[in-house]
Amino acid sequence: MACAAIIHEAIHEPGECMLPLILAVLGAGDGDLAARLQRRDPQALAELYDRYGGIVFRLILRMVRDTGTAEDLVQETFLRVWNRAGGFDSGRGAVGPWLLAVARNRAIDHLRSRGARGENTIELNETENPALFADPPADPLHFDTVRHVRRALERLMPQQREAIELAYFEGMSQSEIAQRMQQPLGTVKTWMRRALEQMREGLPAALAGGEAR
Repeated sequence: MACAAIIHEAIHEPGECMLPLILAVLGAGDGDLAARLQRRDPQALAELYDRYGGIVFRLILRMVRDTGTAEDLVQETFLRVWNRAGGFDSGRGAVGPWLLAVARNRAIDHLRSRGARGENTIELNETENPALFADPPADPLHFDTVRHVRRALERLMPQQREAIELAYFEGMSQSEIAQRMQQPLGTVKTWMRRALEQMREGLPAALAGGEAR
């Protein structure tokens, strides 16, 4: 398959838009981990790998279709996250979607280096766009997780639900959401933080423990 076609397939397959929100909900307690990364704590990087290494590998492998290359790109992804942790703003999104944005962009760079220059090679903004359209993990709990997260989303107050949907399904930044909803930025930040916390609290204990970990 041509490189451009591989990239297009990896970006546009159906059933993929719930993953950013799932990771944000499950990673609602990752704020301390992000802060430790910014303090250059090597143990924080190890914990990040333990939590997300498997899903990062599956995402990259699906795109590049070579195990050795995927393993190399996983290492590059975590090194890039380590080197760029200082620029991560938890107010713009959770660690998990940001990490997968970095991973997908590294895979796209690799495919482009092999000659893909098509218009379908779309990169994510690694610091501003929390919405990552990626293939859901092939874990037994995944479909239960999607079902529970959708139910938790439906239970939110209308304003909270709209803000979450704009962020994780339409890829808006919090500033853009505030402008769209005609609300102060601080209000939007509060809505989104509380919404993710409430959604996590509403999950069964087995899921809230972390699917991606």
